[in-house]
Amino acid sequence: MMISAVVLAAVVYTLTGTESPEDYIEKIEAERERQFKFLRFNFESPLTDEQKQSFTKLNFYPIDPAYKVKARLLPIEGRKVREVPLTDGTKEKYIEHSWAEFELDGKTQKLLLLQAIKEPDKRNFFLAFADETSAGETYGGGRYINARQDGKNSITLDFNMAYNPYCAYNPDYGCPLPPKENLLDIAIPVGEKNYGK
Repeated sequence: MMISAVVLAAVVYTLTGTESPEDYIEKIEAERERQFKFLRFNFESPLTDEQKQSFTKLNFYPIDPAYKVKARLLPIEGRKVREVPLTDGTKEKYIEHSWAEFELDGKTQKLLLLQAIKEPDKRNFFLAFADETSAGETYGGGRYINARQDGKNSITLDFNMAYNPYCAYNPDYGCPLPPKENLLDIAIPVGEKNYGK
């Protein structure tokens, strides 16, 4: 029985062409370590010198590969520039580029992908979202994912890589708020938790 399970896992791994579960977890953990070191030691960190003194770790949910989803990329006809409100009351311009449509929690979800106006690589997108964990276990102003188109009509969204904006650590920063289209009515219990909780 055990052998057939291993063979099945190998077949699934081969068919999907994805990394092994061990490699995947290692990649996420390495990214989390990089994020911690940036916040703790980099001069561009949003943390104040005082915060850095007591900063020992970031808080994350356990890694769950079920929240790495392949989404259909649905381009928006007649793309418009949107002024996205920031937490400090100012606005920042982004292009409303595409919808990412995927299945999660047994339901079809659709999120708006924005693109920075001066983004040099047209395969890179900015995704700001909020969910049922927001303002509880996760930051109330939502979380971000840096997404990259990886197929002609597809994009992978890995919610395990969801991270906090700078203003979650320091209110002096102005950060884009998730557009109303990206307020999910489900919990996304992966990625970074609230700072200091």
